[in-house]
Amino acid sequence: METLFAFIQDHAQYAHWVVFGLLMLAGLNFPISEDLLIIISGVLASTVVPENVWKLFLGVFLGAYLSDWVVYWMARQWGVQLWRIRWFARIFHPQKLKQIEWYYERYGVLTLLVGRFIPFGIRNCLFATAGIGKMRFWKFLVADGIACLASNATLFTLAYFCGKNCSYFVKYVNIVIFSLFFIALITFIWYKRNKAHVAKALEKTID
Repeated sequence: METLFAFIQDHAQYAHWVVFGLLMLAGLNFPISEDLLIIISGVLASTVVPENVWKLFLGVFLGAYLSDWVVYWMARQWGVQLWRIRWFARIFHPQKLKQIEWYYERYGVLTLLVGRFIPFGIRNCLFATAGIGKMRFWKFLVADGIACLASNATLFTLAYFCGKNCSYFVKYVNIVIFSLFFIALITFIWYKRNKAHVAKALEKTID
């Protein structure tokens, strides 16, 4: 994390291009955190290169958005044949894709709008499932565009604000850490309970 931040900071004037390229790789499931790149971009925009705020945000948005298209078209074009590739089969586990497919059938594009805010490999599974299920591209384009813009703008703005008021937030770091831990705990409990519910629903569907 520190190495990545240092590299981008050293190339701050071209950070928007660097971030764009890294996000394209992250979309292909290279071990690069999309959220971390957005946070770094927001902090750089507020502290190092404030004149490049819009360039950095466009680099973040377009990198994340276009990489979604790549996953969608790969899955749509080759479908289940992709599981012959060990790398793909390891990352896009069939059971996880079935669960997301169930969400699509029940909630439609709302799954994409909400799921875009969830990290830890869920996002690319959303795009792959949409491609395999042959969701109309225009529908995917609109839904993912709105979701990507909303999630990236939210995280980028928060990072920008925190970077600009870093000294203020340091005073309340314990409160922030406790709050994040509490939110993460609630989310984890909700995810576990909902996962069991989806698994039962899938079993009934199979039966």
